Amino acid sequence: MQETTPRQRLAGVLILLGLMAQIVGFTGWMTTIHMVSYLLWAAVFLLWRDIPRRSRLQAGVLIALGAGMLLVARFVYGAEVDWPAMLQGNAFVVAMLVGVSFISLIGKQGNKGASGQRVTGAGGVLRTWLGVHFLGTILNLSTVFMVGDKLVRRRPLSTPQLLALNRGLSSAALWSPFFASMGVVLSLAPEVEYAQIALVGFPLAMLSGLLTTLELRRRFDLREVDGFSLAPRSLLMPVGMAALVMLFHFWLTPSLTIVSIITFLLPSVAVLSNLRDGPLFTLRRVRQHTLSRLPAMRGEISLFLAAGLLTLGLSTLVSAAAGSDWTLFAQFGTPQAMISFAAIALSALAGLHPIIGVSVLASVLNLQGGEQTLFAFVALGSWAVGTSVGPLSGINLSLQGRYGVSGYRMMRHNLLYAAVMSALILIAIVLLSTQLRR
Repeated sequence: MQETTPRQRLAGVLILLGLMAQIVGFTGWMTTIHMVSYLLWAAVFLLWRDIPRRSRLQAGVLIALGAGMLLVARFVYGAEVDWPAMLQGNAFVVAMLVGVSFISLIGKQGNKGASGQRVTGAGGVLRTWLGVHFLGTILNLSTVFMVGDKLVRRRPLSTPQLLALNRGLSSAALWSPFFASMGVVLSLAPEVEYAQIALVGFPLAMLSGLLTTLELRRRFDLREVDGFSLAPRSLLMPVGMAALVMLFHFWLTPSLTIVSIITFLLPSVAVLSNLRDGPLFTLRRVRQHTLSRLPAMRGEISLFLAAGLLTLGLSTLVSAAAGSDWTLFAQFGTPQAMISFAAIALSALAGLHPIIGVSVLASVLNLQGGEQTLFAFVALGSWAVGTSVGPLSGINLSLQGRYGVSGYRMMRHNLLYAAVMSALILIAIVLLSTQLRR
């Protein structure tokens, strides 16, 4: 187990308790949302000094702005502020992320070697993209390390391999119901029609893989570039988990959102899959995950919670200063969606995580009916493009920390890709908007 301090281990326990409190809240026995947010924020406080400096600065600015705007709204404009609830923003999205992290306890994915024969060239790049993309729909960021660590055994990762890892994961934000991006948009726009999103987002994600393969084949000599050999059985777990989520969503627990189902289902399956080796073995694995893996999530947990506070502060201040009826756009149609996408994607180039732009946009909109689905697609599209090209995005910071590649180098190599994907997403916005108006 990775060595952690007592302070970090305590934070891990608090994060686990936050997840458990959230799951208890789903039963309706008691309201736990205050408890969830306080436990998660307490963990962030304990882990604050361990957060990477850039992420700590960004989260700190968001917290200061959010709290500052709440104070201005209260004492300058006389707005009513529910202070005990001010920390609730994005708490259940963080709980979902914590729940998803338990997927690493199912089997021993991280220890398996790549199966099959060596694959190189454009086919190898495509297989790497496919492996990261489809495994990443469930396993999220851990997939990049799982695949990257297998590729790096032969030689240090090349630029084409790094770009395939980057784009394979970031493009999953376009459609995966298990991604943090989907959790955020479903919390901001709960009436989203997911089927409409998937019908547009999945083909776009496949175009991302095709674009990546063709572009890298044109720019680089791929003859000696190793790819990830994905065995069919590797897809059984992601496909099985997706089927279980749909089973609960449509039949067993239709009153719960997809985010809520994922939050309790993935850790439950992880625990049950370990029980065949005995309760003591299961407890040891859960304990190791709690004390080691959960504190390591400090960067993403702090960013999501801080962005939630910013959203609350901004929406409260705007409502107090301009009136509750004021919105950025009178209606959210095709032109507004295209402008919003461009603004969030460009802000990612400046180093802002897309969740900030998405949260700010949601706080100044009053979305009705199909507008929520259009907003959701804008958010997911800007997330997919922004995290691929943004030098300070989670994926690029992770690649920098693990494999030593600069986030700004990744940004430069992804500029053309981001431009083409942005054009495709803008076209998709027009098509989706037309479909939603019918």
